Amino acid sequence: MVSRKSICDAEFREAAVRIVTGTGKPIPEVAEGLGVHPGTLHSWVSRAERNGSPSSDTPVQASAGAGSGGRLREGERAGLERLRAEAREKDKRIRELEMDRDVCKRFVALWVK
Repeated sequence: MVSRKSICDAEFREAAVRIVTGTGKPIPEVAEGLGVHPGTLHSWVSRAERNGSPSSDTPVQASAGAGSGGRLREGERAGLERLRAEAREKDKRIRELEMDRDVCKRFVALWVK
């Protein structure tokens, strides 16, 4: 079970939300794996979808540097694409590590028997 201190940690909440949104796993399954109540994780995911952050109750404001009409400059667009590519690679690596972890869990369970 996860300690109460880490449950209140914003990084923990954001990571939990990323697991749900990035992997498509059901909230109850992720909640069980993290040791939190499914209702709590559901509220974090809902808050993140609504406000952009599971730790904030206030909506995220639009960036002032985005220019008029929400258009990005070429440098900003290139940076955004780079960040998206990095995020895709990290998500892929996370999925691979989760599969490795699951295989190890099954191996240990079989070995113990």
